[in-house]
Amino acid sequence: MIKEYAEKTTTGRFVMHLYNEQLSGKGLRLIGQLPVNTFVFNKGEAQQVVIDEVSYTMPASSILPLVSNQHFVFERPGDLVAWQFNRDFYCIVDHDKEVGCVGFLFYGIRHPMFIQLSGDECAALLHLQELFLSEWKYADNFQGEMLRILLKRLIIQTTRIAKLQCEHYSKFPEDKMDLIRQFSLLLEANFRKEHEVRFYAAALNKSPKTLTNIFALLQQSSPSKLIQQRIVQEAMRYAYYTQKSAKEIAYELGFESPAHFSRFVKQHSGKNISDLRKKD
Repeated sequence: MIKEYAEKTTTGRFVMHLYNEQLSGKGLRLIGQLPVNTFVFNKGEAQQVVIDEVSYTMPASSILPLVSNQHFVFERPGDLVAWQFNRDFYCIVDHDKEVGCVGFLFYGIRHPMFIQLSGDECAALLHLQELFLSEWKYADNFQGEMLRILLKRLIIQTTRIAKLQCEHYSKFPEDKMDLIRQFSLLLEANFRKEHEVRFYAAALNKSPKTLTNIFALLQQSSPSKLIQQRIVQEAMRYAYYTQKSAKEIAYELGFESPAHFSRFVKQHSGKNISDLRKKD
């Protein structure tokens, strides 16, 4: 079952998938032709999910946030509920002060984030599912806003649960953790052109050394390593899911020399770019 809301005055879209076979095969990535963010709630037993060609086990009674540039396939879509929304329906970046999820649930450095739910938390999410479904009984001017309110509730509930499960949020001040989130968001917006730590440090009003030391204090990978990993991750996605040549991918990711790009991928992934092509 698919329930979709489309705003008449914008390209805003919100979709709820329930017992939907589209969660297998090519996965869910688009509403129409628009990139979306996704929450997947596994109500059943543990199952396998393949995200960008890497297999993971999604625990029973858990929720998984996914972003628009990820490809995913689930083993048993019948056990799942998924909520998808695009930027025009609800922009998590513009509303981060309200929901606090950017750079943590979405576009964060911890991936994938399988958020385990207690019995009470599962019950609350199932109740929220019913509230979402009830909104499709109405086709009035309030429907879109009611769906946004419920979506904000879903995001906030999930963020709260995830932060309680993240030991760093209990060990370190909120401002230090916000710095990690801000770096993650900057990285997502700029990694195709900016490959040096000094750019991100300047944007955060820190020196490269100070930024690196803060990440070390928080027991996170270094900023330079995270930049490298994000570039390689995107290179793999291009190689797996597009027909772009190595030269075209190099230019897309800010490398003037295809040879330099090939060496970079080999150094940081252990594979040649030609080895990353998805096999039929």
